[in-house]
Amino acid sequence: MKRKSLIIKSLTIVGVIFTGKFMFAKEKKPIVKKFISNPDLKTIKPNWNGTPLDQDGLFMNHEFPLVQSFGSVFKWMTERNPQREEKKKDTWRITVIKNDQFVANNADKIVWLGHASFYIQLGGIRILIDPVFGKLAVGKRYSELPIAPEKFTEIDFVLVSHAHYDHCDKDAIKLLSKQNPDAQILTGLKQEKLLGSWTKNKIHSAGWYQQYNLDKNIEISYLPSRNWANRGLNDVNETLWGGFMIKANNKIIYFGGDSGYGSHFKDIGELFPNIDVALIGAGAYSPVWFMSPNHQEPYDAVKAFHDTKAKILVPFHYGTFDAADEPLGEPEKILFKLNGEGKIQNQLQILKLGEVLNL
Repeated sequence: MKRKSLIIKSLTIVGVIFTGKFMFAKEKKPIVKKFISNPDLKTIKPNWNGTPLDQDGLFMNHEFPLVQSFGSVFKWMTERNPQREEKKKDTWRITVIKNDQFVANNADKIVWLGHASFYIQLGGIRILIDPVFGKLAVGKRYSELPIAPEKFTEIDFVLVSHAHYDHCDKDAIKLLSKQNPDAQILTGLKQEKLLGSWTKNKIHSAGWYQQYNLDKNIEISYLPSRNWANRGLNDVNETLWGGFMIKANNKIIYFGGDSGYGSHFKDIGELFPNIDVALIGAGAYSPVWFMSPNHQEPYDAVKAFHDTKAKILVPFHYGTFDAADEPLGEPEKILFKLNGEGKIQNQLQILKLGEVLNL
């Protein structure tokens, strides 16, 4: 492998310590020792014991417990990317529609802002998911934000799926809190300490398959994803990761969060049998042998979509940050190909950033 490539991957490894992409974990398999939940919240899945904790009191996936050893990280760091030349020549960039009009009316809609950030409006209730408005501590941002962050006022809820830097942004949370002092923040268990150091807004934390206690005419539940969480080297899996189900104005929208493929998609589809739109990650997956525990390739994203039995698939988690070995535009190419071959049931809706999906 060329020295330059090794240097780049070495810098990437240093960077992911701060961006939260991978973890240097102890090389031992987590074992379920305890289940926890928020005792003040309703558990919506029958016979669910709660979110599992391992022998060290850390959160763990209920399926496929993650052991990300230094050996596997080193293997990825030192192997040559087979798509290196293809990626180098790739000029694809996601289309950005500069648009601040979608906040000017109360129509039901979904707007992709980039990576995992979404604006959702249902029955006049305004929601932001995983808002990240700028670049990360390490690495370039490849897509502009389609709207100035200052336009996000009258926000009712800010949903934060987990602690990783590309989903949980301090500057965005502080700005939104200043502009929306009454907005409520919804997240996973034990995340309230971190978020509470940035904002005085009300914070709700939930375990998997728990429904938040909200005053407005809306139901939001926190659901499992197959991933992990940290902000640095000493807090791995001390906070929970997951996705969200949003029900309001006779619409049901599922946000899958950061996730590898697992049985939770089928479980969620059975628990919520009439999902209108499934927002499912389909990027940052190469090399698959290394990334698959945390991020889905497009083929598995489609499989997850079919498991949920949702009507519309909206893929995300690509095009904004260069977080893996595949070219930035590869997820869309594969999804368009699968759709053209009739391998995607129901509707595939690939959004431009700033494009409005009317509901």
